[in-house]
Amino acid sequence: MANPDFWSKMDKAQEVSKELKGLKNIVGFWHNMNDELIDSEELLSITAEVDSESIKQLENDIDKLQGSLNKLEMTRLLGGEHDKNNAIVSIHAGAGGTESCDWAQMLLRMYLRWAENKGYASQAVDLQPGEEAGIKSATLMFKGEYVYGYLKAERGVHRLVRISPFDSNKRRHTSFASVDVIPEITEEIDIEINPSDLRIDTYRSSGAGGQHVNVTDSAVRITHIPSNIIVQCQNERSQHQNKATALKILKAKLYEREREKHEQELAKYYGGKNEIAWGSQIRSYVLHPYNMIKDHRTNEETSNTTAVLDGDIDVFIEAFLKKRR
Repeated sequence: MANPDFWSKMDKAQEVSKELKGLKNIVGFWHNMNDELIDSEELLSITAEVDSESIKQLENDIDKLQGSLNKLEMTRLLGGEHDKNNAIVSIHAGAGGTESCDWAQMLLRMYLRWAENKGYASQAVDLQPGEEAGIKSATLMFKGEYVYGYLKAERGVHRLVRISPFDSNKRRHTSFASVDVIPEITEEIDIEINPSDLRIDTYRSSGAGGQHVNVTDSAVRITHIPSNIIVQCQNERSQHQNKATALKILKAKLYEREREKHEQELAKYYGGKNEIAWGSQIRSYVLHPYNMIKDHRTNEETSNTTAVLDGDIDVFIEAFLKKRR
């Protein structure tokens, strides 16, 4: 940053400044934690066994230090190339009609509640409602530091077992929904897209959005013909904004596709296997005949199904990141 030409490329300079701020935060956090540890050691050295008040204070300080250590450990685990980026999350209902559409909407609510609890911003990009209830699919942008690093743990197929509220005979049903998570790519990643490879369609938006919805053909669907990747956006205020957002998501999907191909090529030589089994069941949510949610990759489980479906999924995310590391 001391280079005289540093600020000549503003975008790059801002990116480096952001990186520096993040590194300073980590180092500063460690120094503060180390100072707290020294203070606790000094308190321990002068605390008499009969001084219960000081012992209680020391226990509180140690608990606080343990929490800080866990937080710092999570920062270390989130060291992937794009872990700091925003995340683009797509949810798709599996086979099963209304039952699966309802399950997809439950997952959508779970991630929105998780983001709200974490202080992350969320933005709906596209939402396709189910015919009777729930959603067929949804695409959302989650914005905040390390949000992709966390949510990448959710990529895969999620399975629900419960008594169906749509079955008059109250039978038990199994439903599936898939979750795809990709990082929002930053400007320094150059993805070339030939305009002739794109088919761009416009249509009228459906769903909430005020007077603008269903008045003009503002929604945009972009098909990348060589890969057959389709993205669509309908929640921005104008066709231009929807197109820009859709192109951003398309670039991210193309980048992720190339990254996957590269990993598969490496696996041929090293006999490796991706931690995430694409398209396979990663977690089961059982609401009948008992309450249990289990992650099949880590064997992490909990019986507090209500809390998890209300966004408390950190225990599964942390277990996945630790095992992956």
